[in-house]
Amino acid sequence: QAQLVESGGGLVQPGGSLRLSCAASGFTLDYYVVGWFRQAPGKEREGVSSISSSDGSIHYADSVKGRFTISRDNAKNTVYLQMNSLKPEDTAVYYCAADRSPWAGWDSTLGWDYWGQGTQVTVSS
Repeated sequence: QAQLVESGGGLVQPGGSLRLSCAASGFTLDYYVVGWFRQAPGKEREGVSSISSSDGSIHYADSVKGRFTISRDNAKNTVYLQMNSLKPEDTAVYYCAADRSPWAGWDSTLGWDYWGQGTQVTVSS
């Protein structure tokens, strides 16, 4: 059964770091665009970052540029999101998604074939 599983979330103090992982099973991530999204309580799910399958092009939301880094390890069938200089406003459930070609754009929640179950990130002192 094809699925995505996120891990690496947790509680961290402001200014701290976390690395999220998005591991695929049942299919090969090499051929997929992978996106990271987040949803804070009472807010809509928003795009955080994505990485393409072909040319390795990367996108970041303005709110995380310079602090978050997305990468992929095809040998491990996994995509990572390194999050540094975390802020309380980064608190959310983080989801990864995969699609061969998300038709609605990298930061839209539409058009993704697979979604993970989410991992909670809490930034608080």
